[in-house]
Formats: sequence, structure tokens, C-alpha cells
Amino acid sequence: MFQISNLASGYGQSQILHGLDLDVAKKEIVAVMGRNGMGKTTLFKSLMGILPQWGGQIRVDGQDISSLETQQRVASGVAYVPQGRMIFGQMSVLENIQTGLPASAGGRVPDDLYALFPVLYDMRSRKGGNLSGGQQQQLAIARALATNPKVLLLDEPTEGIQPSIIKDIARSLKEIRDMRDLTIIVSEQVLSFTLEIADRFLVIEKGRFVVEETRDKVDEASISRYLSV
Repeated sequence: MFQISNLASGYGQSQILHGLDLDVAKKEIVAVMGRNGMGKTTLFKSLMGILPQWGGQIRVDGQDISSLETQQRVASGVAYVPQGRMIFGQMSVLENIQTGLPASAGGRVPDDLYALFPVLYDMRSRKGGNLSGGQQQQLAIARALATNPKVLLLDEPTEGIQPSIIKDIARSLKEIRDMRDLTIIVSEQVLSFTLEIADRFLVIEKGRFVVEETRDKVDEASISRYLSV
């Protein structure tokens, strides 16, 4: 469903990503783990076209999206929940979700989004900036899902969120995967969260994948060493 081949990217004259390869199957959840500054956010911004690729190829369901603009990548089936959520604080919950809807939806939010996140239905008239961190994260995920993606990218979704809400988000992501046959790639530093949801684990170090393990063979101690400061 999602394929990266020899992906390279960076900022200015500084190369951050060095020839990354990744193949993700339909309905698979993959965790990309690493400390701050190792390339997780650069990877996601490159996948979305926010940063230009220096080389390589990105495919979604067989379609090469490497040369597409960000909005075209969204239309091709890639949705992005950025680090820090970046919801529109002065807009209502409903209006935030509507920004992700295609024009053909006529502003109507799919029922399954509210079923996944019932708190958003209860607070649909409240300004996004008045929600808690956990509620804002749920809103950011709902806004991304409103685009009806094939692939969902989440950049550090547990950042600044209390543990009870983290468990809710983990449960919701598995439900989303099953309900929508969705492929999910999540960047994280919290191993306990990814152990709840991921089928496969990759560790990124200085812009290269240095560890790849499946859920049944994951070595928690090995991954934890890469995450420690």
C-alpha cells in the first residue's frame, strides 16, 4: 500500500535522510522510533511534500506521488497528523473537521468519526483552542480521517498527553485500521504506546533505519537503548 525507495531529503545544505527504504502493507501499523533530531519529522514532512525530496520515490497503492504537491498527495490518499496537532484554535471542532472534508461531502462529517471520538460530537460547537491536549489530538486525527485516506501518518501523537488518553488513542487507532482498512505509520518515542498498536518497529538514527523488527520478535531492550538520551 505504501512504498518508499531510496528516499533522501534535508534542509538547506544539510542532508537529514539517507536513502530510506520502506514497504508497508495494507492495514499494517508501522512505528518509526528514535530520539529527537534523528529524522522522524523530516521523514513525514518529506512524505507529505512539505519538504522537497532530494531523491528517491514514494508510492501509494502503486501510484508514484514523488512529484506531487502536498494537496495532491492528500487527494491521492495520504493524510498527516503533525507533531503538536496544529488544529485551528479559533475555529469550532466541527469547522476543524470540515477543513479535511472533500467538497463532495457538502460539509457533512461521516458518522464513524463521531463514533470513534464521541467527545468531539459532544464538543462540536466548542472552539478547538479550548479543548484539552488529548481532545485536540483526537480532533487532529479526525480532521485527517475526514480526507478518507488510504495511509495515515501520525507524528508523535502522544506528546503532551496524559496516560489515560494515550490508551484511548491506541485503542482508536486499532479500530480505525480495522474499520477503514487503513495503513498507519506513526513516529514515536514512547515504546509502551507503540507496543500497544504496532505490527512492525523501525528505529531511525541519523536519518537511516538501523533496526527493523516485527511485533512477535521485538527486542524491547534493544529499541530502548536507541531511545535513551
